[in-house]
Amino acid sequence: MQVQFVAGFGPITQDAGAAGAFWADALGIPFQEPAPGYFRNDSFSGVGSFARWPLSQAAEATFGSPDWPVDLPVPQAWLELDVASAQAVADAVAELRAAGHEVLVDAHEEPWGQTTARIQSPEGVLVGITYTPWMHREP
Repeated sequence: MQVQFVAGFGPITQDAGAAGAFWADALGIPFQEPAPGYFRNDSFSGVGSFARWPLSQAAEATFGSPDWPVDLPVPQAWLELDVASAQAVADAVAELRAAGHEVLVDAHEEPWGQTTARIQSPEGVLVGITYTPWMHREP
């Protein structure tokens, strides 16, 4: 088998209200409801990277320790949502914080040049708000 691209990704939700408030309201992702309770967005152009990320590395990148904090849900998946610029990452953090969402790590530039901030969804997905310069096409 040779996987060509990621056709879809999303959380398994348990609280429709919390999921809608996070994914649609806080992150601004528009959804359609083709079946009752099933919300989707088919307008994204794709995923720039699909990777298996060890929990110890995710914890280190987020908290500076290989141990995931016991007071947070252990993430079952990660998702990076790329925005238009490094400043847009910082702006998104401010917007999320103002809406009452806990920001796990503020916007910062990684050694490889990506600007990253991290939050966690109600389902426990580790969500990066990122600007990845090499994935953006020049106009």
